[in-house]
Amino acid sequence: MRALLTDALRTLAPPRADRHGPLPPLLLLLTVATGVIDAVSYLGLGHVFVANMTGNVVFLGFALAGAPGLSATASLVSLGAFLTGALAGGRLGSRTPAHRGRLLALATGIQTVLTAAAAVTDAVTDGSARYALIVLLGVGMGLQNAVARRLGVPDLTTTVLTLTLTGLAADSTAAGGTAPRPGRRILSALAMLLGGLAGAALILHGQSVTALALAAVLLLATALAAHRVSAPDAHWAPPVA
Repeated sequence: MRALLTDALRTLAPPRADRHGPLPPLLLLLTVATGVIDAVSYLGLGHVFVANMTGNVVFLGFALAGAPGLSATASLVSLGAFLTGALAGGRLGSRTPAHRGRLLALATGIQTVLTAAAAVTDAVTDGSARYALIVLLGVGMGLQNAVARRLGVPDLTTTVLTLTLTGLAADSTAAGGTAPRPGRRILSALAMLLGGLAGAALILHGQSVTALALAAVLLLATALAAHRVSAPDAHWAPPVA
C-alpha cells in the first residue's frame, strides 16, 4: 500500500529530477477530458466512440450484422476522423521532435479549438449536427492519441486502459511481478472514470454543450500548463529513446 501511495503521489507531483517532468499530471488531465468526450459521443451521438477505436470496430461489426441502435456510417465516420487526427498528430510530432512539452502544448491547443467548435456547433444546431460533432471530436482524439504515443510516458496513453489494467494485474506481486507504477495505473483508470461520470451526468440531464465546454476547459488548462512549464532547457523535454 505504501508503494502504491508513493507512486500515486509521484505521478501527481513528480520530483524535479523525474525523467518525464510534469507530463504525468498533464496527461492525467487529458485522460479526464477523454472520459467526458467519450460520454458525449456514446450517450449523445448514438452509441459511437470518438476515442475508443476498439469499441468502434466492434460496433461496426455489430451494425453490419443488423444490431439495432448502431450505425455503421457513424462508426466509419468516427474511424476516418480519428485516423485523420492521428495522421496530423504524427506529422506534428515529426515537425516538433525536440521538446515534448511544446508538442503537448501545441497539440492540445489545437484540440481545444476543435472541441470548442464542437460545443458551439452543438449549441447552434441543438444537437442535430451529429456527423459534424463526430468529425470534430474524432479528429481531436486521434491527434491526442498520436501525441500521447509520441510523448512516451508509461501507462498514460490518455485514451486506452486495456493494457494499463492488464499490467496492473499481470505485473502485480500476486502474479509474481514487481508491480511497477501501481499508483499511476490506478490514477489513470480513476481519471477516465471521473471524466466518464462527469460527462454522463451532464448528458443525462440534457447538458451536452456544457459537457463539451467542460472538456474544452480541461484541454485548455492542459495546453496552458504545458506551455508554461516548457522551458527550452528542461531536462525532461527530449523524446524518450
